[in-house]
Amino acid sequence: MLYRKTALRVAAPVAVLALALTACGGGDDKKSDDKKADAPKSQNKPAEPTTLKAGETTTGKVKEGDATVTYDVAAQKVDVGTEAETKKLVSDPKKAKGLVVATAHMKITHKGGAPLKDTPDVAETTEIYADGTRGGLLIGAAEDAPGCEDELELEGWKTGESHVLCETYLVPAGSKSLEVHWAEKEDGKPVIWKLAGA
Repeated sequence: MLYRKTALRVAAPVAVLALALTACGGGDDKKSDDKKADAPKSQNKPAEPTTLKAGETTTGKVKEGDATVTYDVAAQKVDVGTEAETKKLVSDPKKAKGLVVATAHMKITHKGGAPLKDTPDVAETTEIYADGTRGGLLIGAAEDAPGCEDELELEGWKTGESHVLCETYLVPAGSKSLEVHWAEKEDGKPVIWKLAGA
């Protein structure tokens, strides 16, 4: 995580196409298939993710260095730019054709645990989906967006303090619906905020 944050300071913003990978079902193990068939239907279905409206809060525990911190997290809004603005932010404007910048503003409150000794990881699992498809991460843009704070300046974040951290993605222009996904850890079940489209 620290590498990503450091890279924000030394590299020009570059659009990174982040493709969502789905796990393929596995193998010819008949015994495991039989067990799945015998299991109640509720065990075969993954739990539905929690869905919230803009500004509603969820609470989660995040590993920050060698400590665990409890946070309240709320996606406040997603600011959507224009295609012209987007071309100025990316290293290769041709690759951004038909795309716009979408910046998720996350209000995060330190609720419990030790003060942070390093920059926070809590916002690193934030993703933006447009019309059901994950956008492409735009590294280095969120720190300069109006209303967003710089994670590198938040060492020593104490209980009771709130900050607005942002993540910026490229999404198709004219998307009908936007979702902000956040999870306690990288492979965790996300909480989803449903927002209006671009």
